[in-house]
Amino acid sequence: MGIGKVTEQLDWNGKKVTVAGLGVSGIPAARVLHARGALVTVVNDGDDERSRAQAAELEAEGITVRLGDGATLPAGTELIVTTPGWRPDKPLFTAAAEAGVEIWGDVELAWRLRGPDAAPWLAVTGTNGKTTTVRMLASILEAAGLRTAAVGNIGVSLLDAVLGEQEYDVLAVELSSYQLHWAPSVRAHSAAVLNLAPDHLDWHGSMEAYAADKGRIYEGNRIACVYNVADKATEDLVVEADVEEGCRAIGFTLGTPGPSQLGVVEGLLVDRAFVENRQKNAQELAEVADVQPPAPHNIANALAAAALARAFGVDAKAVRDGLKAFRPDPHRIELVEEVQGVTYVDDSKATNTHAAEASLAAYDPIVWIAGGLAKGATFDELVQRSAKRLRGAVLIGADRALIREALARHAPEVPVVDLDRTDTGAMSEAVREAARLAQPGDTVLLAPACASMDMFTNYNKRGEAFADAVRALAATGDA
Repeated sequence: MGIGKVTEQLDWNGKKVTVAGLGVSGIPAARVLHARGALVTVVNDGDDERSRAQAAELEAEGITVRLGDGATLPAGTELIVTTPGWRPDKPLFTAAAEAGVEIWGDVELAWRLRGPDAAPWLAVTGTNGKTTTVRMLASILEAAGLRTAAVGNIGVSLLDAVLGEQEYDVLAVELSSYQLHWAPSVRAHSAAVLNLAPDHLDWHGSMEAYAADKGRIYEGNRIACVYNVADKATEDLVVEADVEEGCRAIGFTLGTPGPSQLGVVEGLLVDRAFVENRQKNAQELAEVADVQPPAPHNIANALAAAALARAFGVDAKAVRDGLKAFRPDPHRIELVEEVQGVTYVDDSKATNTHAAEASLAAYDPIVWIAGGLAKGATFDELVQRSAKRLRGAVLIGADRALIREALARHAPEVPVVDLDRTDTGAMSEAVREAARLAQPGDTVLLAPACASMDMFTNYNKRGEAFADAVRALAATGDA
């Protein structure tokens, strides 16, 4: 399939399509296909009040919905379109494979429905940093005067982007491993894998399968496959990818860049990839201080975004202007307050050990607030690499014992407060205990390395609880 010139080749009229799952991607997919004349049946495991309300809306539009049975393949199904969360080992997909029925994700559907003059995709994946990088990229593209949007796993539906009335020059696309698994024909203009660390292994089955799904993002790339020099696994995925002739491997590094790389030299972000005579020349793109916050992993995100933008032909000034204009989403290494000389930082989005390690690397010394649902993670490597930065640790959540035990093994001198409570009010106590351990010049850092659902609805609510507790602390002056 070509890049940039893709037409809707299927005749949807009368085609029997099963949509697996309600929700943010299943419902729009069902409606889009129904509008094109497909005979759509939505199947959903759940049969709760919310599902019934969603089903009633779809059925009023003429779409069949089957609740409480997501395992059985509807008779005559010619295609399945699945929401990203449905695991590959679901009985529905086993039945589809036995019947020779193709399975697409919502991203694959969006790709197949693109018009003949559709905007090319600059795509980003990785274990951590995807959303920030995609939003940085969109900011750079906007600074270059291009019509663009940050879409995909970032909350803006790709179906809406490719089928809406708004015309785009280029799209900045965040893709999860789930989405890539079900997107066999997507072909980006250029793509980046930011990093690889164990995550979602219950869904993929193994680290090898997880990495392979991430690597799909490079398939068919035309201009650039962007990889992380510090993470050899990302470069290995480039080597293994089947790309168009002339596509280049472009590295990004926090060190001095070699030819065909972007990196950092004396406080400057520089490009030795998209310049003439890259063996000898480099182009200044921005200052490290233009990236907020200038934490190491955020600088890496900025370099990846800049590499994709440069692959699309964006000039250096737009890279600088776009990075200066960008501000991260809440709960991503977000400065909350300084109280009596102690800085309080909310990185509630650090829901796994890889993200937490990047966050911990940005500050020194640290009083670390951590814990929650470990999702099978272990913490020995994280603690070993971060121990020298720790002034103390305050542990919360259901699986805090795993972190406490890792601290006892690898950082026995670090004082630990273990809060034996999992109610939401535990965060206020955690902040008070962290304030007690901290000294002027320290950072109290919420980087949980765990999921939030044992105590909070999501990581946003956890971050908000932390910020509220810090502001209450500042208001009382009791630190």
